[in-house]
Amino acid sequence: MKITNLLTMAIGAFFLSAATNAQNTFQKEEFKQWAQTPPMGWNSWDCYGPTVEEHEVKANADYMAKDLKKFGWEYVVVDIRWFVENDKAGGYNQTDPRYVIDQYGRYLPAVNRFPSAKDGQGFKPLADYIHKKGLKFGIHIMRGIPKKAVEEKMPIKGANGITADQIYSTALQCEWLKDNYTVVADKPGAQEYYNSIFELYAQWGVDFIKIDDLSRPYHEGEINLIRNAIDKCGRKIVLSTSPGETPISAASHVSTHANMWRMVDDVWDTWPHITHLMDVAQKWYPYIAPGTWPDCDMIPLGRISIRGERGNDRMTRLTKDEQYTLITFFNIFKSPLFFGGDLPSNDAFTLSLLTNKELAKMHNESTAVKQLFQKDGKIAVTSKNAKDGSVYLALFNISDKDSQKVSVNLSDLGISGTAEVLNMWTGEKSKLNSKEIGADLRLHASVLYQLKSKK
Repeated sequence: MKITNLLTMAIGAFFLSAATNAQNTFQKEEFKQWAQTPPMGWNSWDCYGPTVEEHEVKANADYMAKDLKKFGWEYVVVDIRWFVENDKAGGYNQTDPRYVIDQYGRYLPAVNRFPSAKDGQGFKPLADYIHKKGLKFGIHIMRGIPKKAVEEKMPIKGANGITADQIYSTALQCEWLKDNYTVVADKPGAQEYYNSIFELYAQWGVDFIKIDDLSRPYHEGEINLIRNAIDKCGRKIVLSTSPGETPISAASHVSTHANMWRMVDDVWDTWPHITHLMDVAQKWYPYIAPGTWPDCDMIPLGRISIRGERGNDRMTRLTKDEQYTLITFFNIFKSPLFFGGDLPSNDAFTLSLLTNKELAKMHNESTAVKQLFQKDGKIAVTSKNAKDGSVYLALFNISDKDSQKVSVNLSDLGISGTAEVLNMWTGEKSKLNSKEIGADLRLHASVLYQLKSKK
C-alpha cells in the first residue's frame, strides 16, 4: 500500500513538474504574441532629441490617427530623458540636470514639459489620450538605476528595506550618458527594482518600451531582470533593446527575451549609414521571425533635427532615390518601422513612402526573407507571401556608379514560365517571359517587384 502511494505521489510530482515547466515556457514565450508583425510607429528622437514636449507628442499622434493608422502605424513613443526639466538639444546637459523622481527612485515625467503629468499622474493622461485614438503609447528609458536614487539611498519598492545603494555598480556605466548606474543582477533587490518601475509603467498604460545601453556590450543579466519584470507587470509591453550593435553571439538570448533589437547604432540621413546597415544586416536574416525582429533603427526621413542631436532643423538629406532605397530595405527586411521625422511637417512625397498599401501588405504578410547576394555594389533580397503565392524581390544599386544593372534568375526565386510583375512603387504591371528579371538602377537607387507565376 505504501509502495503504491509512493509511486502515485512520484508520478503525480513528475507530471506536476512537467506541467509547471511547460507553463513557465509558455509564459516566457507569450511575449512573442504581442508583436506577431513588426511594430510600426513614431519616435520623438530624430526630430526632438531629449526635449520633446506633450503638445508635440499629441500633434504627431493626431497625424498618425488621421493619416497612417489604417496602414498599420500605431505606436507613439516618447524618447530619452522625459524626466529631466532642463535638458537641451544638441548635446546632453550633464552638469546640472534637474531630475524628477519619486521616493522609490523611479523617474517621473517633467511637468514643465508634460503638463498632464501633474499631481503624480505620470504618463497616464497622455497614454489615455493616445489610446482613445486607437493607438499605443511607448517610452524610452536607460538601463540601470538612477545615480540620484543611489546617492540618496532611496528605498526600493517591495524589497523589504533594501535601498538603491545596495544593488548598483559603477562598472559598465553608460559611457555617453551618466544618469544611471548598472544594476547588479544577482543582488537582492535588483529584480524588485525592475519590477517596481514596470509596475509603474503598467499603471500608466505603457504599451512599448525602448531600453537603451543594453546591447553594446550585451547586458544579459539586466535583460533577464527586464524580461521577468515585464512578464510580472500584468500588461503587454513590447520590448525594444537599443542601440546596436547587438552581437550575433547573443542572438539566441535576445530573440527569447526581446521583441526587437537594434543591429547598428543610430541611423541618420547619410548614405554611409544606410550601406553600413545593409552590411551588418546580412548576418541577421535567419533571426527574422514573428514576435522577435532584428531592428534597422528609426527612419530618418521627413523633417528631422528640429531640436535634435545631429545637425540643424532640416528635411532629410537623403536623395529621393536613397529614400526609396531605405524604405524598401526596411520593409522587405521586415524591420520594425519607427518614423523619426515630425509627422505634421511631412510633404506629399514623404507621406507617400508611408502609405503604400502593397508595401504594407508585404511588410505584414511576407515570410522566408533572404538575401540572394550582396556583391559589387549590388544587393538582391527576396521573400514570399504564402497567402497569395507572391514572390517579392528588391534590387539595389548601392555602388557609386551612376548606373548599374542588377538582375536575378527567376529560377532563384522558384519561378518558372511566365510571371506577372508589379512594380510596387510605380504601380506599373507587366508580363515577364525571360529567364531573369532585373533593372538598370541609377546611383543609390532600387526597385521593388511583386511576382506571380503564371504557368
